[in-house]
Amino acid sequence: MTESGILIFLVLVQVKHYFADFRWQTGEMLAHKGKFMHPAGLAHAGLHGLLSLPAMALAGLGGPGLIVALGLAEVFVHHVIDWQKANLQTEKADLGEAGFWRLVGLDQAAHQLTYVAILAVGLL
Repeated sequence: MTESGILIFLVLVQVKHYFADFRWQTGEMLAHKGKFMHPAGLAHAGLHGLLSLPAMALAGLGGPGLIVALGLAEVFVHHVIDWQKANLQTEKADLGEAGFWRLVGLDQAAHQLTYVAILAVGLL
């Protein structure tokens, strides 16, 4: 994987993360992320994994087998991160509470570290 491939991957996963988490996530997906293995939560995580496939391919991250395996791993990890966040957030979201924003930040940092892990595996 080249240096430009690394940059391509990082840019593409940032763009896809914005769309999958903030533009294309449905109310149904959002409502059920706290239920482990719920089809709506899995659909949200699946969208992330699916959209990462072309990012990995365009970046030259590896062969088709590795890319699919990493995409499936991302689906699982993304689902677990979202499920955990939903279960840590025990009350209705209060946008004025610092705890809410800390949890949002932790959630987003965990997702970003997933991309770093994907990249690390691709560089091996």
